[in-house]
Amino acid sequence: MQYVLRKLLTGIPLVLGVTLVSFALMVYFGPDMTYQLLGKNPTAEQITEVRQQLGYDQSFLQRYVGYLAEIVRLDFGNSSSGEPVRALLAKTIPVSLILILPGFLLGHLLGILLALAAAYWRGRWPDKLIMAVAVIGMSVSFLIVIIAFQILLCSSDGLDLFPVRGWNAQTLPDYLAYVAVPTLATTFVALGYETRFYRSVIVEEMSRDYVRTARAFGLPSSRIFLRSILKNCLIPIITRVMFSIPQVAIGGSLLIESYFGIPGIGKATYEAIITGDQPVLKAVVSLTAILFVFVMLLNDILYRAVDPRVSLK
Repeated sequence: MQYVLRKLLTGIPLVLGVTLVSFALMVYFGPDMTYQLLGKNPTAEQITEVRQQLGYDQSFLQRYVGYLAEIVRLDFGNSSSGEPVRALLAKTIPVSLILILPGFLLGHLLGILLALAAAYWRGRWPDKLIMAVAVIGMSVSFLIVIIAFQILLCSSDGLDLFPVRGWNAQTLPDYLAYVAVPTLATTFVALGYETRFYRSVIVEEMSRDYVRTARAFGLPSSRIFLRSILKNCLIPIITRVMFSIPQVAIGGSLLIESYFGIPGIGKATYEAIITGDQPVLKAVVSLTAILFVFVMLLNDILYRAVDPRVSLK
């Protein structure tokens, strides 16, 4: 518990640091919203009034403290459409989570299983076949994979099995229909990267002296794999899983939601970039930065839970 509390306390300066950088880049040195709100030919009194409302007449420290208060309250004002950003986040984030989660879990679980199989039959045809498929998954752009699956499985020129665009997941069968193709695309690309990474970690662990000793004593290979090799590979596996969370949550959902027309946080971010909707961008950048810090802290805590030998410093 002391280790967890110490890590949480060390996270406070990190959060302040990332929020300071995001505030400076996105807000303080960001675009001036005065003339976007006023339009053409505003009077000096109107300009002064709007700048006071936006807080442009305050000092850097005052505006930064106000920015931190916005993050704590999750109150980033209204988007360009007039909708509160907090309501937009509450509406879009759950959609992105249930959309991305199946592909994220399958990509890592299948990647570990295929990496175990490839390492177990290292140098033989199963290993070569798995690695060949992994190289294909790594070589093809995620965007190309999305379009290919969309044409093959969703369009009338293909199999026409799933919806092409939109999101109307009111029931479980509807949800499975809408999430099937994005999950297949995400898993296909993830398997390429994850399988190669996990295989290299497992093969390196297999070359340790304790593995050769265990085999010399006649222990079954399955027992060595599950109880020793996989257990000792948990730290790099945890690191890989944890640090892929922000990347998949933002980058993956942005592409998938944009091309499938799914109203998640990725599509909202894409539209905010196109229209220059600063309140939405400010919210997304701030929460993403905090997510990275949270992932780092949780990663360190899981290190300690998996391996008590990790330093308490």
